[in-house]
Amino acid sequence: MSKIPGTLPPAPGQVDDVPAMADMPLPPSLESRRGQMFPKLAPAEIDRLRRFGTVHTWQPGEILFDPGKPGAGMFVLLRGRILITRKNGLGIEFPIVESGPGNFTGEVGQLSGRPPLAYGRALEVVETLVIDPPSLRAVVVAEAELGERIMRALILRRMGLIEIGGGGPLLIGPPSGAAMVRLQGFLSRNGHPYVVLDPAVDSVAEDVMRLHVPQPNELPLVVCPDGTVLRCPTERELAHRLGLYIELSADRVYDVAIVGAGPAGLACAVYAASEGLSVLVLDTHAFGGQAGASARIENYLGFPTGISGQALAGRAYVQALKFGAEMVVPVEVTSLDCSSFPHALQLDCGVRISAKTVVIATGAKYRRPAIPELEKYEGRGVYYWASPIEASLCGQEEVVLVGGGNAAGQAIVFLASHAAHVHHLIRGPDLAKSMSKYLIDRIGSLANVTLHTESEIVAIEGCEEGVGGVHWHNRKDGSKYAKSIRHIFLFVGADPNTEWLGNCGVKVNDKGFVCTGLDLTSADYVRPAYSTDGYHPLPLETSVHGVFAIGDARASSTKRVAAAVGEGAAAVAQVHARLASRKADPARAVEQAEPLGRIN
Repeated sequence: MSKIPGTLPPAPGQVDDVPAMADMPLPPSLESRRGQMFPKLAPAEIDRLRRFGTVHTWQPGEILFDPGKPGAGMFVLLRGRILITRKNGLGIEFPIVESGPGNFTGEVGQLSGRPPLAYGRALEVVETLVIDPPSLRAVVVAEAELGERIMRALILRRMGLIEIGGGGPLLIGPPSGAAMVRLQGFLSRNGHPYVVLDPAVDSVAEDVMRLHVPQPNELPLVVCPDGTVLRCPTERELAHRLGLYIELSADRVYDVAIVGAGPAGLACAVYAASEGLSVLVLDTHAFGGQAGASARIENYLGFPTGISGQALAGRAYVQALKFGAEMVVPVEVTSLDCSSFPHALQLDCGVRISAKTVVIATGAKYRRPAIPELEKYEGRGVYYWASPIEASLCGQEEVVLVGGGNAAGQAIVFLASHAAHVHHLIRGPDLAKSMSKYLIDRIGSLANVTLHTESEIVAIEGCEEGVGGVHWHNRKDGSKYAKSIRHIFLFVGADPNTEWLGNCGVKVNDKGFVCTGLDLTSADYVRPAYSTDGYHPLPLETSVHGVFAIGDARASSTKRVAAAVGEGAAAVAQVHARLASRKADPARAVEQAEPLGRIN
């Protein structure tokens, strides 16, 4: 780890050379909404906000907020002017907006106290109303109309920073490198702005490479906004440096811990937090799950023209933050201990978290087909989703996609608009049994998509740089095909992400999916000490009292986004029921001394 010299922000009290510049140019999609991004509050509206904050005064040149410190919340300008800028890791500063009385600062990160993505500097004596993150969440809930305007502005500002690539790290290296694609995927899926610079075509990136002389396995270099340079960091290292990772305390007991931030987990978080429960959401990679990587979901209720999985997940994520849910990414739950109350979750960072109830929402992952050396090419030409990052690598090239479900269909439609040709391989005779008709019809109308039925990949050619060719054959007639193809997309079946459950007492079926409710017999669970003789797990409850399963990880679930969201909402009522039963029990000390689940 090192730093680019000369990139530190000015010290408090120091007036920088940055003049009061013109506001940040916006992409066409947002320019018409500039007024919504930077609204001006009326005096009466500011008066309504005063009970949520405290007044502070700043001298000319002082820094109100910067990306190197935890977010203080939202600043409402009462007097004076401030200049808000973004600065990349090379020390280059760009204007965002100059704000005066009636304006307010912030974007969605301030709902949770994450470091801001911009600098705020006083241009003259400034007086502000500072509304800290908990109070800001109270504002958007208590003040319906005003809160809606504030939330819209916070969301649009983050969107603007993402689209113009401001306020985030510089990723320097070959755009198609496996680690580059990995880090881009992590940042984009988590809604964090960044910029990719290719040293082969960008002179600034070339200069950084000369300065740090990275080895091939140290690429990409990541230049953070504070000037720190990371060499091919892990997602967690990058998250820590950017302030995305929230440190957890082993002393706190949550009402509900949700493991997995896909559609089911996010829905559960929104409903649980909105009803006043303390909620912790944990995910190993990003919010949205598999659905978050879908280019377009067209059969989700209320979106007749469709919505991208990232947009749907992003809205749900912000909703969860709005109601006070704590979201931690990336972190992995390695085990669940249900031997006493409250339940304990062991995390890979070494922290042990306690929760009165646990919701398993870890979803499923696409299977690895039995193709020789497949793992060697993962991230280097073999992908398990099709986001804009992967699609950008396929411009006017032929690609292969394997899979016959709806996710595969959505990916085909998306990739067909980027690739020269999509070869679609399925093992069955047709798509009718596994894919929605609207997707079958749409794919059938695409001239650059060829469906190869009863076919499977038998070999991949390549080198250290990645995939170079694909061989497949027809299982029915034995015909063989070979193509010089560099990109393969696999959407083959699904295995549940339930290995972490181990011996905690949660029953899974022979395929690893979690059994709940009517899937369980009396031999599968232990009746809690305080329950009646008629006790049976609730519909979404597992064999362990107070542990629930929703979404794709659940054995009897419908594998659809809408179904997962519905289960996430329904689980909250059942969580309430279990929390209420524990509160009503007069002999809780006895209950806590007895095991709550059967160890398989």
